Amino acid sequence: MSSFPDGSTALTGLLHLMVAFDWGEEVQLEHARRLGPAEIHVLPRRRRTPSSITFRPPPLRFPLGMVRLELPEVGAIQTSAEATVFDFAGVSVAMHVPFTLPAVALRRLADWLADPTPLIASAITALEPLYRSLQPAIVNPRWQTALSEEYFVVQLPPGGALSPSILLQNPGAEWLAGLLRLEGGPLSQQEITEALRLSLSYSPHDLFVPDWGVAFLLDSDCEETLLTIEYTNLQLLEYRQIDNRLDDSVATAYRLIHPLTRSWLPFWQTHSRPLRALGELKVEANELFERTGNAFKLVGDQYLARVYGLLGRRFHLEEWEQSIQRKLSVLQGVYEVLADQTATYRAEVLEIIIVLLIAFEIVLAFFPGHR
Repeated sequence: MSSFPDGSTALTGLLHLMVAFDWGEEVQLEHARRLGPAEIHVLPRRRRTPSSITFRPPPLRFPLGMVRLELPEVGAIQTSAEATVFDFAGVSVAMHVPFTLPAVALRRLADWLADPTPLIASAITALEPLYRSLQPAIVNPRWQTALSEEYFVVQLPPGGALSPSILLQNPGAEWLAGLLRLEGGPLSQQEITEALRLSLSYSPHDLFVPDWGVAFLLDSDCEETLLTIEYTNLQLLEYRQIDNRLDDSVATAYRLIHPLTRSWLPFWQTHSRPLRALGELKVEANELFERTGNAFKLVGDQYLARVYGLLGRRFHLEEWEQSIQRKLSVLQGVYEVLADQTATYRAEVLEIIIVLLIAFEIVLAFFPGHR
């Protein structure tokens, strides 16, 4: 029976670095294709992947040239990078780093990835020229470089020193859990169990184990799996972006409420503008759900659907969507209260004016000569 390799056994594979950004409201893909050296990104497929599985509309992929990275254990390297641009203005930068490292060194590299700030900076630098050139095709451009979502995939080929059975039992399980948790130190058995709780195998020789920041992939010829991972990471970023904007809207709503409660006669105030902004944001949020949900249809491919499902559970996508819908409902209620109270105050003022006019008419009736 095979055992987990010792420290002298080298593992050869690929480290996939993915960094997602949001560029704005929408990217007009046909226009963008005329502005840069893009290719329509057709989903690569294995024999098991039906032709119905595809992107709608297909995103564009732009080469970004060579990027210089400096990684511990690997050293300074030059690697190619590309950007995948979707119509909902989500953009994912992917870089791929080959490595040949002992298992302990790969674990140390994962520990360094816990702070991906240098990698995010490299992705931004590589992406900035493309953003400038594509701005005419971006609707309401608003790239906030501080908002990003990074994800890493450690890919090893099957049939080597590691197998699913070796990786899912100690000491392989302890090593794999540390890799997924980006943790160089020892982990408790409870943490190991939680890190490896979600896993998937299509054959006895492959393995997919996702966590919040890293996924482990024991597989080859798996570009459609990597694209599913990249797309799900981008979807998480889009949910975070709309959630942040809703937080700002909630703060604005409460700032509107406080003056209203302190003033007894705010009939001149109008909240039509924030109400209109809320309506636009609600439409945008629903459109985001629709676009991200329809851009990549996985019906008919059980394996990719399960890959997406495992990632969605790790990323808590359903909870993010529920949070967004809940905040939209709260904002809708707040602004409706504001509009109702303003309308009530105005009605009361009009009633007072009518009463005063009637009283004035009555007074004038007693003094006809003053008409």
